[in-house]
Amino acid sequence: MNDHEKLQLRDPEVMPTNEILEQTLGDSYAAYEILQDFLPNLEIEQEWQWYTPHKAWFAKGQHFWTTPRGTRKEKNLYWLHVYEGCFSLAVWFKEKNRTEILHADVSKKTKQLIHDAETMGKVPTFPVVFDVTTDEPLADIYELIECKKQLER
Repeated sequence: MNDHEKLQLRDPEVMPTNEILEQTLGDSYAAYEILQDFLPNLEIEQEWQWYTPHKAWFAKGQHFWTTPRGTRKEKNLYWLHVYEGCFSLAVWFKEKNRTEILHADVSKKTKQLIHDAETMGKVPTFPVVFDVTTDEPLADIYELIECKKQLER
């Protein structure tokens, strides 16, 4: 995301609605709708949360499952941020999984994003960040989400 582009959805009293998202995303709302329509196929639930450090609403995509012993588990799969005219979706991976992720069935452009992503934090992790304005990156997003669902389960 360019530095001049500003994070949207800054009012903690106004939870994002489809109408607000359509107004903020403009033409990119079509890609957002396609993503939302496909989430059930990926067994993902998305919920909006107020994120105090950034003073903005972010959407968290989660996968829920039940273990063979009956324990309900959850895994955060992505964070989605809204900017004027586009949205950014970040899928975080542990550094130890980078080589495996580089072998995913994704485009060369996405492989380059994976390769170039900087490692952060005490538990070394890295984000693969997609700035989405069209549906073009969605297939790669779906593939990386599926990879993340299978890792460290």
